[in-house]
Amino acid sequence: MERWVPLLHIFLHSLSPEGEASLWFQNQNSQQHHHYSQPNAPPLPPYTSAFLSLLFTPTSALQLKTSITSSSPERHELIWIQTLPPTLQSRILSFLVVENHRFCRRRLRSLAAHILGSNTLASPDFWVRRAALNLLDAVSSSDPTPLEPLLPDQHLQQASEEEEFYSLPQWLKDSTSAATPLLPWLPLPLGPSPKTSRRAFGLFSEEKKETINLVTEQEEEREQVRQNLEPESSSSSASPLPPLDPHIHNRASSLKADLSASDSTPEAIRLAREILQLCLDSGAANQLAVLGLTEPWEADDLTASVLLSHLAGEDGLHFVGWPSHVLCSVSLPKLLILENTASRVLLSATIGFCKLHPTAAVEALLLPLALRKEGINVVICDAMTRIMRECLHPSHVSAFCQRLLCGESNDRRLVCLPCHRDLLSDELVWTEPLFMLFQHILNRDVRLTPDATDRLVSVVDEVAAEFSRSLKFGNFMLCLVTKCARASSIHGVLLERAAGRTDTFVTKSILSKLAGR
Repeated sequence: MERWVPLLHIFLHSLSPEGEASLWFQNQNSQQHHHYSQPNAPPLPPYTSAFLSLLFTPTSALQLKTSITSSSPERHELIWIQTLPPTLQSRILSFLVVENHRFCRRRLRSLAAHILGSNTLASPDFWVRRAALNLLDAVSSSDPTPLEPLLPDQHLQQASEEEEFYSLPQWLKDSTSAATPLLPWLPLPLGPSPKTSRRAFGLFSEEKKETINLVTEQEEEREQVRQNLEPESSSSSASPLPPLDPHIHNRASSLKADLSASDSTPEAIRLAREILQLCLDSGAANQLAVLGLTEPWEADDLTASVLLSHLAGEDGLHFVGWPSHVLCSVSLPKLLILENTASRVLLSATIGFCKLHPTAAVEALLLPLALRKEGINVVICDAMTRIMRECLHPSHVSAFCQRLLCGESNDRRLVCLPCHRDLLSDELVWTEPLFMLFQHILNRDVRLTPDATDRLVSVVDEVAAEFSRSLKFGNFMLCLVTKCARASSIHGVLLERAAGRTDTFVTKSILSKLAGR
């Protein structure tokens, strides 16, 4: 237990527990790699697997009965994380959401389901439950298999089977310390594997180069295969949706006409219930097809706000990805063509929806809006800024920026209807409002990942001449060099060159900041 004390201290006292905990795991992996390089080193379980095993450790608690007839205590079986204070539980779960790629997705889903399914004295409070819901959303976006909570003994058996399955044979571990390559005929370099933008943040330490853990590499390959096999509903592909039964098609066409003519709240509530029933009758694989036929985005803003509150409320469907489907078919099309300030009723309903479903907010709203073919304008920038400020934790905003700036088109996994795919681009279109958006993010003290800041510096160097007289671009550059000390230090020459190509009254301030780094 002593080895976890520094990690628990981070979760208790750190101002940014997700980032510091990630670095702690990275350092522990570095030490483990060094351990394996020693001759005759005994095998050790991965730290990520050991940490999950700690959280799943069975324990017990006494609950005093409140009934008058009996005052004897009742013993309840819990897992270890449920014995921690609620604040510590929510921070640990938030870290698992941000770093879910490091852990076994099946065990993370089991952990979230166990916490949400608890009906003992240790039932989670609001923030713990919300963090568990976010974790379940994060690890279930590409795995629709239903999961039931496991008993503590079953968790131990599951962990033991997983560690045995992923463990490497001793002869392969010994070969890592050999002077000659294991397979000399393969055209591979003898040194450590090169860094890539995808692996740099999570698998390498900045102090020294290290080889990739073979187990982690295999997990990444399996994850890539699974992503390639995902249904089209969770990607940005414009492939046609599956055909519907003629009866379903006719009902959807009728609902489309009713939505266009709806002019009262009771009527909108009735139509929302009919849409839910139609999606349920058509099956989980046809949700987007039904929503595409009913065209709820064509309704007025008041009707759209009612649809948002009823399509994914307590009576909503529980299909995987359903909140994203609702958001991309009601709010996204309206915001994509926004030229004037969004109506208060639409924006308030969208923000209320995004607070309950932050994963859907990223996948079905923020990512598609940022990839708008013409680039975002000022009113879209204002709407996105408010959604991020009121609905997303800073660590989630950082993950969104990394996914937007550094992810390939297939890695972003945004959600939109095929009929709206023509409004989006595969690459970011850099406009003044987009630089304003990132300035708002930096002013919120969001800690961007190193690869995200590197990408921003590269973009600044590329477009500095194009935006040479733009004050908004100059303000973004000044914010970047002020908030990102690492970028100013590493890329100082590049930033000075870019600042030299601008001509605004903040140019001297930028150069002064860079000169004093």
